[in-house]
Amino acid sequence: MSDKKIALVTGANKGIGYEIAAGLGALGWSVGVGARDQTRRDAAVARLRDAGVDAFGVPLDVTDDRSVAAAADLIAEHAGRLDALVNNAGITGGGAQQPSSVDPAVIRTVLETNVIGVIRVTNAMLPLLGRSASPRIVNMSSSVGSLTRQSGPDGETTTGPVAVAYAPSKSFLNAVTLQYARELADTKILINCACPGFVATDLNGFRGVRTPQEGAATAIRLATLPDGGPTGGFFEDAGVVPW
Repeated sequence: MSDKKIALVTGANKGIGYEIAAGLGALGWSVGVGARDQTRRDAAVARLRDAGVDAFGVPLDVTDDRSVAAAADLIAEHAGRLDALVNNAGITGGGAQQPSSVDPAVIRTVLETNVIGVIRVTNAMLPLLGRSASPRIVNMSSSVGSLTRQSGPDGETTTGPVAVAYAPSKSFLNAVTLQYARELADTKILINCACPGFVATDLNGFRGVRTPQEGAATAIRLATLPDGGPTGGFFEDAGVVPW
């Protein structure tokens, strides 16, 4: 196995995921670009390599058991271990999400990617992370998942509009992250949630006020935490995000 650190970033063909891959690559990491679409994945890998990043493509659909298992096999063959997993892939579910009128199918679809997909990928990668001297897992959450911020008087300004599929999916992801942190407390794995802030990406129609590079910063920091760093936390650039 190489001494170079190995990361897998899901949904890394564009936006925040791409910038997380670029940032880790700039630190000398070898980065697996996880993405479903081959054309976009190949283009992202080529762009990263042109920038000097040791990048490789990982065909990955987080909603598909076979795809995730194949991705784990690919990384095992390519690198033999995994030092950081960044679960970045996510969807909003689109459209209006008023709880009184939402189609339950929308909620199921969002949870399949944003929560179950994270569990599926994490569990497949745990054996590879177990081979690392300093394994890290970062789950890309959002301030919309903060129940404290959602319930405050300025909830609309701090966490966006009512979105009964997307926002609770991030609260669910936060809770899942805590369960992993409890289970893995006696291991070397540190697992945390990262909030990128309101970033301009196609996920929100580019309405955000932050750049993807700015949105990637917290995830990169958590993926490269020193031994003894925090685990089971929820962080943004300014510090801890309230649950």
